[in-house]
Amino acid sequence: MGRKLLKINDSAWLYAESHRTPMQVAMLATFSVPEDRPDFVGDLYARWREVREFHPPFNYLFRAAPVPSWQELDDEQIDLDYHFRHSALPRPGSQRELGVLVSRLHSAKMDRRYPLWELHLIEGLEGGQWSMYMKVHHSQIDGVGGVRMLKRILSVDPDAREMLPPWAVGTRGPDQSGLPVAPAGVPEKHREHGPSLSSIAHDSREVASSLGRTYTESVLGRADAGRAVPFRAPKTLFNGRIHTPRRFATQHYEIDRLKAVGDATGGSLNDVFLTICGGALRCYLIEMDARPREPLIANVPVSVRAGEGAGVGNAITFLYSTLGTDVADPVERLHAIQESTRLGKQRLPQVGGLAMDAYTTVLMGPFLGQAILGVGGRGRPASNVVISNVPGPAETRYLDGSPLEELYPVSLLFNGQALNITAVSYAGQFNIGFTGCRDSIPSLQKIAVYAGEELEALEAAVDRPVSGRRTSG
Repeated sequence: MGRKLLKINDSAWLYAESHRTPMQVAMLATFSVPEDRPDFVGDLYARWREVREFHPPFNYLFRAAPVPSWQELDDEQIDLDYHFRHSALPRPGSQRELGVLVSRLHSAKMDRRYPLWELHLIEGLEGGQWSMYMKVHHSQIDGVGGVRMLKRILSVDPDAREMLPPWAVGTRGPDQSGLPVAPAGVPEKHREHGPSLSSIAHDSREVASSLGRTYTESVLGRADAGRAVPFRAPKTLFNGRIHTPRRFATQHYEIDRLKAVGDATGGSLNDVFLTICGGALRCYLIEMDARPREPLIANVPVSVRAGEGAGVGNAITFLYSTLGTDVADPVERLHAIQESTRLGKQRLPQVGGLAMDAYTTVLMGPFLGQAILGVGGRGRPASNVVISNVPGPAETRYLDGSPLEELYPVSLLFNGQALNITAVSYAGQFNIGFTGCRDSIPSLQKIAVYAGEELEALEAAVDRPVSGRRTSG
């Protein structure tokens, strides 16, 4: 049994965890039951229970001493019955019943005496569908890493059968995608001799310069017009102390609708997404008579993961962007966000992996320090909301011939951060998961509804045709 040391950034998610703030991320994948196999879910559960081969991160047990590390367990040491569950929804098995179950499952902190993951097969969903909910600790995986692992688990081949469960695939097991395996990316300058002294000096200057300017602007409150910096966000009802129960809601679009708006306005897909979120939060706060005059600020994770392979741990950094909640016109809001994200990307240092880890550690240090000390939500927030966009599979995926219909992310919350909005694209769809503190955000579903209305407002503003939308929660 080997040990794998944790990076500081990964350890922080463990030390920031409490019963009120479990640090876990999850996916909710909904499939269609094959017409010729009505007992598909029960049969799949029975077959997977017999698979007792585990790959990282599913065989990693956290050890705090002598230093934070993962202990790799032998297969026979893992209690599969604890991690793998079979559930059924009460009738009518609508999206509401599914949302209630997922909210409850995602509220519970995982027991550190076991590897930090759970997998639930959920049947009884109306329309001949079933769902798979899988959660993993954020210290082990980020959004991009999770989607890459999902790609290894699900196949592009509708005729693939006897497929292995996620724990038998992980990051090292057989790739079931049916696609050519992409080689891991290694920066050219590191391939033979590692980083040179000159590159280390360059990276150090880049990191120090970026952090120095960011926190000088944060302390003095003198950032360039349009530039968002940490700890200058107004305090809102999203930024107080939170409690254990969660709510989960979803929104679902054709991705071409967002791309059409982006093409018409010169904005990226992510600019359009942030604009929709900003408009939805503006409407919600106006209804609650709680909109501040200053624009809300989003913390936007940015992947710095090399290559295309899946791996344990986090490979992300963060930029800050305005959400334009002080702007009523949706196109004007989009342009304000576009300029803010441009300035945010400009501030990111152009450095290698280790230097970027150091940059992220210092950038997020005050925020994660608040979480670790349990004082988050008592002062001015670093940002108002975390908003993330993760590219998912471009093609339809299957599990033993059962087609994946929808894929939603379920994320984590902090004291001082009662709302997370994360999107995953899949097979021409754009799927948004809204994770919120049940006590802090009344009627979370309204934000999802407003997000649909905001896309329609953008389309109308750029004279695009409006097609159907769907919300659930």
